[in-house]
Amino acid sequence: MAFEGLSEKLQSAFKDLKGQGIVTEKDFDNAMRAVKMALLEADVNFKVVKDFVATIKDKALGAGVLKSLTPDQMVVKIVKDELVEMMGGAGSKLTYSPSGFTVIMLVGLQGTGKTTTAGKLASYLKQTGKHPMLAACDIYRPAAIDQLEIVGKAVNTPVYVDRDSRDVVKIAQDAVREAQRKGCNVLIVDTAGRLQIDEQLMDELKRLKKEVKPHEILLVVDALTGQDAVNIANGFNDALGVDGIIMTKMDGDSRGGAALSVKAVTGKPIKFMGTGEKYNALEPFHPDRIASRILGMGDIMSLIEQAENAFDEEETRQLEEKIRRNKFDLDDFLNQMRQINKLGGLGKIVDMIPGISAADKKSIDLEKGRTELRKMEAIILSMTPEERRRPNILNASRRKRIAAGSGQTVQSVNQLIKKYEEMKKMTKIMANPNSKKARGMLRNLGL
Repeated sequence: MAFEGLSEKLQSAFKDLKGQGIVTEKDFDNAMRAVKMALLEADVNFKVVKDFVATIKDKALGAGVLKSLTPDQMVVKIVKDELVEMMGGAGSKLTYSPSGFTVIMLVGLQGTGKTTTAGKLASYLKQTGKHPMLAACDIYRPAAIDQLEIVGKAVNTPVYVDRDSRDVVKIAQDAVREAQRKGCNVLIVDTAGRLQIDEQLMDELKRLKKEVKPHEILLVVDALTGQDAVNIANGFNDALGVDGIIMTKMDGDSRGGAALSVKAVTGKPIKFMGTGEKYNALEPFHPDRIASRILGMGDIMSLIEQAENAFDEEETRQLEEKIRRNKFDLDDFLNQMRQINKLGGLGKIVDMIPGISAADKKSIDLEKGRTELRKMEAIILSMTPEERRRPNILNASRRKRIAAGSGQTVQSVNQLIKKYEEMKKMTKIMANPNSKKARGMLRNLGL
């Protein structure tokens, strides 16, 4: 999970401060030393770390925080505020053209996931009501055009292709005209990358910038490369001038040094982060929400937004009606499991829930949870429609047949029925916001 290592170390750094009525300067210095080491081990830029710790110390001591009634909470608040500032303050949004037609140019080195990110960005824009088109302007990498066409088909977005031309600027200009003719209002230009920054690459990108005049130039960088990502961002910004950054593979980066350093070093904000392989796994980058996740405060706003996108409104309304009428069946149970998967799986949900420490998150067997979901799906799909609607008819012989059909044991079928019954009870209890039973039932479900 993103920032997992850093989150665990920072929360540990403040552990000794919590609950103390009085925090001495020595206690504070020890905590700051641990914070500094945590950030450096997370591969955050050294100068950024040095300035960060100095600022926290100045603010804490200058404001008399250590003498306040809740010094531990005040210190954590200052750290959170500075983390937010380090990552750019308020979230930076895309800039759209006042004319109604916007060109976004994606740039970056090979291997950062630029073409896949173009599809993810198109998918995101469609969710916000835009009508994007993709333009294949990487004429060098073998099969780059084919890959973009596959991506476009996957996200149901048109792709402009010219396999005969070797003039990238002309291809992009023709793509602009074709997008406008088709009524699209955003053109995403997928450009060529290199294994390293070179003069030829930059000259081509500069010509594209001059002739096509993109409203946004977004640099795609790989979070897993750590400070190399920051150096690459600096290089592109110095040579070309970028408007923002898309940080890919954030779900695989437990350190987070690149995300924490890049704004402070380059002055350019992270606008999006890639959090998985699926085309809906691109999130706007909100520094305040990321800081909350790192410090174990959760990220309820992002969880709600993703739930709104993932959950079908009509399905949700029908489910509520079924719950009220006590008609919650195994089809509904399976749909709920699939909705969890749409949200990015159990790991992503756990990451956003407040009050779960980094250590507790590590103790949750997420792989086991994913395996259980797949087993549940196999078992339920081996049932007849009647059995899914009326689980009470599942006698011993039926359960034996279902086990054989799904490749599972009768015990696994029995466990699924038990979990279904627990969730059925829980859905009724969750209707009462004052109930205390729901949390225990979630634990029993293994979710």
